[in-house]
Amino acid sequence: MNGRSYRNIGIVSLAAVVALVLALSLGAFARPTAETKDIVDTAVSAGSFKTLTAALQAAGLVSTLKGKGPFTVFAPTDEAFAKLPPGTVEDLLKPENKSKLVAILTYHVVPGKVLAAQVMIDNAKVIKADILCSNGVIHVIDTVLLPK
Repeated sequence: MNGRSYRNIGIVSLAAVVALVLALSLGAFARPTAETKDIVDTAVSAGSFKTLTAALQAAGLVSTLKGKGPFTVFAPTDEAFAKLPPGTVEDLLKPENKSKLVAILTYHVVPGKVLAAQVMIDNAKVIKADILCSNGVIHVIDTVLLPK
């Protein structure tokens, strides 16, 4: 081979290395997709489920929903909890009402990975469907579901 062939290979290799380094450095700043986070971490990072995450902690259900799953969670937003009568959430968060809180929260969880096309859920409207997580799926709803 002559010197020119080596130079062309060097230029191509240098361009490939620069492209690879650029791609890797940009990838380092990319946000992880929801599918890499479990249900709890996805809900926390969304920022609109503060009441739900506080209730999950009070009920002792965080570790369950961080588990392998899969689970389908119908996740009421903070606005959905605000629709409840005044004082309801505060009462539910009290230790003496833990069993009632657990009953309400587990009413929002279905075993398995159920996508929105397969779902009918009481009188709640699904605001956002099929948020895929590493251990299941979340459907955002506008109403807190209450077991009968």
